[in-house]
Order: sequence, then structure tokens, then C-alpha cells
Amino acid sequence: MSDTTSNTAEKLTTSDGKPLKASLAKALRRQKMRALLLIAPLLLFVLISFAAPIIDMLFRSVQNEIVPETLPRTVTALESWDPASGELPDNFVFAALRDDLVIAAERKQHTRLGSRLNYEMTGMSSLFRKTGRRVDDFGEIFTEQFEDLNEAWVEPATWVSLMATEDWITAQAEWAAEDDDSVAEPAFEISETAKEALPRTAEIYAGFADVIQTEDQDSPTEEEPWNPVYAALYDDLIENPDAASFYSGATAELLASAAAAVPDFEATTAREEFIDADEDWGSLDVWQTLDRFKGRYTAGYYLAALDAKRTADGIEMVPEEQRIYLLLFMRTLILSVVITFSCLLLGYPIAFLLSHLPLRSANLLMILVLLPFWTSLLVRTSAWKVLLQQQGVINDILVFIGLVSDDGRLALINNATGTVIAMTHILLPFMILPLYSVMKTISPSYVRAAKSLGATDWTAFWRIYFPQTVPGIGAGAVLVFILSIGYYITPELVGGTSGTFISNRIAYHISSSLNWGLAAALGTLLLVVVLLCFVIYDKLVGIDNVKLG
Repeated sequence: MSDTTSNTAEKLTTSDGKPLKASLAKALRRQKMRALLLIAPLLLFVLISFAAPIIDMLFRSVQNEIVPETLPRTVTALESWDPASGELPDNFVFAALRDDLVIAAERKQHTRLGSRLNYEMTGMSSLFRKTGRRVDDFGEIFTEQFEDLNEAWVEPATWVSLMATEDWITAQAEWAAEDDDSVAEPAFEISETAKEALPRTAEIYAGFADVIQTEDQDSPTEEEPWNPVYAALYDDLIENPDAASFYSGATAELLASAAAAVPDFEATTAREEFIDADEDWGSLDVWQTLDRFKGRYTAGYYLAALDAKRTADGIEMVPEEQRIYLLLFMRTLILSVVITFSCLLLGYPIAFLLSHLPLRSANLLMILVLLPFWTSLLVRTSAWKVLLQQQGVINDILVFIGLVSDDGRLALINNATGTVIAMTHILLPFMILPLYSVMKTISPSYVRAAKSLGATDWTAFWRIYFPQTVPGIGAGAVLVFILSIGYYITPELVGGTSGTFISNRIAYHISSSLNWGLAAALGTLLLVVVLLCFVIYDKLVGIDNVKLG
């Protein structure tokens, strides 16, 4: 029977002779495409305004690119160092840091790096700032001795012939002959010969040439190299005395004479220069911090958001007097729940009254409910500061009627009490409106029927009326809780030190300390907390029971 039906369906055709099944499938695809086009603007808006910021926040919360981008040579050199050895890195690592830091200082990036690492270890910001001012003098002792050996070593042309490719020298000469300021000088190119014969010198000189061209808008053919370049040349010639064999002519002779002389140079190490600049470079903790945060991604922001940190011994909690974020998370949750319940206690009777009044009277009172929306949030919060202060209106009234003495005025501002009072007033309409819309749909005949069967007023309300308002309670509670957990203006103005939320700290890190990574981690954890609250709420109440009318 089924085979016969299937064959019959396949044989059916439309008026133009096409199979009916194929035509129906094509029509269904068109409907789906039209539906997709209709929702495309809204979908695009949600992706841009909601999904993209969340993805960016998640990325920033683990991003740590500033360390490997600012100290690439140091990060590579640290791979060979064991932070658990109890010893400082060898001179090769210090030399790599010297080369990285002199480039970063020229580009004004060392202060940003210090600020980033200061989040992990106090004092790193001042350490990098202080060293950055002196790092261009590192290796000066070698510069003077190379100059005494042969004045050609301070000539830019000597270094260009030693380091640049023949193609770049030709292209640069043609560019200089054109004398056209609108055309940029060709980007400097290090020769393969220099990389093989003088690897350290080639690497730091490439950085020097890049900074001269991009930051100073000058040419390597006109600038003497930095002191660290001479220090790198000394290291290369000590390790490879036959470096001159890679060259020919006058360059080879100059390099050969230098290689023969450097064993007699008065020398110092990069480690000694760093420790002389600041003794903290001799601290193992500094280098262990650099080693822990040398990767492009880190869990450090999340650990900080949980009042923990990664040390040489593993993850540890910060000292108790420095733990603030877990306390703020707990306070945010508790006060948000308190605000939600206070809005419910105040809003339920108001919504009940509005739903049972004649339409004309209910609309008039509804205007009063919505009236706060016509006033700025900042103005409403500032008004509460006037009302709640110890010499404010509320305390004056309490003193006048004799409930409190003049010396025992209540502390209602700059604490959690002020936050709860002000935010309850601000968020109360968001509880009343869903409750009112649900209560208006409840037929009074249910309560009358219960009373006719012998139920008391309380029994009729609690057993019949209240369960039907649960969807409105759920909707209002969700709205108020979500709004309150993310508020930061009102707690900032009236909360003081004991009434601020975690959102205040997020705002601080975004606008003041500029620690966006920590702000993103705190925001992500707050999002996780909200989602967990939703899951718990769904288990206890059920999202299906939430209605807005």
C-alpha cells in the first residue's frame, strides 16, 4: 500500500509538467529563505551588538600578547632556563632582554609592559620604567673601545656594508638619488652573511634599523648604532673569532682586526649592567614572573579575579587583606537577591491594587509608577543621597517624631542599606509592570468560586489567586535581578565601601586602571554566575512559568 502511494506521489505533476514533490520542496526552500531574510537585520544586530562584544571580552580575558610581542628574544631565551633551579638566568637571557628592552624603550612600549606585569607582581612597573631610561647606555664600554680601535666603527656606512644586503644598498642609493620626500626609504634588509657570521649583532641591528626608519623617520645610513649593538658585536666576535672569513675586502680586514682585539677589551656582562641599573633584576621572583607570563595566553586574569595568583609553587590565594573580588561577587549576589525580594514585597500589593481598580483610576496610578522613568537615573540617585544622609530629610523626620535621638541618627548612606533602598526605588517599576500585566488576565470568578465553596479570603488568595501570579513574579524577579546585578552608577554614588558591586570594579578597570584583561575576566565570571543563577531558577521554578502578560 505504501509503495503504491509513494509511486503515485512521484507521478503527480504540476500544471507545467514538473514533479509535484520537487515543486513543493522548492516552494518550502523559498519560504525558509524569505523568513531568513526577514530576520536577517535583527540577527545581524544581535551578532554585532551582543555576540561580538562577548567574544571580544572572552578573548581579552586570556590575552597576553604584550609580553611576547615586546620581549620576543627574551621569551625565546627563557625556554632554556629552569625557573625551579633557584638560580638567575644566564647572561644570554640578560643580553636578550637588553636587546628587547632598548627597542621597546625607543618605541615607548616598556611602560605598557611594566604596567601589565605590575598586575602580577608589585614593583614591575617602576622597574621597567627605571631600566628603560638607562638601557641605551648598556654596552657603552664596548662602543668606546671599538671606537678607540678604529674610528670606522662609529661610521654608519661601516655598519651598512657589514649588515645590509647588496639589493638594499642599491635600492637605497637609488632612493637617495631621487630625493623625493613623498617616497619612503626601502625597508632595511639584513644579509644572510651577517645572520650567519654575527647572529646576535644582526638581530639587534635589524631592530635598530627598523626603529630608525619607522619611529625616527630617518635612515640607517645616517645614524650610529646603539650601544647594545656594539655589545652584541663583542659577544659575537668572542664566540666566533673567524667571523671575518664570511666577508671580503676592507670589511673583512676591519672585522678581523676587531676579532683579534676583543679578547683584550675591558668587559662587562649584561647581567651586571641590569643589576647595576636596579638590584631587583637580581631577584629570582622577577624572572619567575617573566617566565610565567611569557605566553600569548594566560589564566592570570581569571586567577586575579578569584583572588589567587600563580607562583613558583603553583596557584595560591593572595593574602587575606588583599582579597576583594570574591567578597564583591558574594556581596553583589546577596544584595541583588535582597533588592529583588524588596521589589517583590513592595510591588506585589501595588500591582494587585492596580489590577483591581477601574481602568481609569488604574491608568492614572500607572502614570505615577512610570513617572521615575521620566527622570534621569543620576538625578534620582543624587536625590537619595540628599534624603538618606545623616542630616537628611529621613533622619530629620525620625528625630522629629521621636523614633531616634539626635545623637543616634541612622547611617543610611554610603553602605549596603543605601544601595538597597535606592536600587529598590529605581527597579520597582520593573517588578510592578510584569505583575500587573499577569494579574489583569486573572479572572475574578476563580476567587468568587472558591469563596462560594467555603474558602476564607486568605485561603482563596493563597490557594487560587497567588499561584496564577507566579509567572508574573518570575518575570519581574528575573528582570530586577539581572538589572541589579549589573548596576554600577547607583552603588557607586550611595554604596560607599560596603555597598559597591563587582560591576563598580569592572568599570574602574575599564576607565581608570585600564586593566582591560582583568575587567574582561571579571565580566566573564559575572556572566557565568548569571547563567548559573538561570539554571538554578529553571530547576526550582521553571523558565516556562515566566510570563510578561
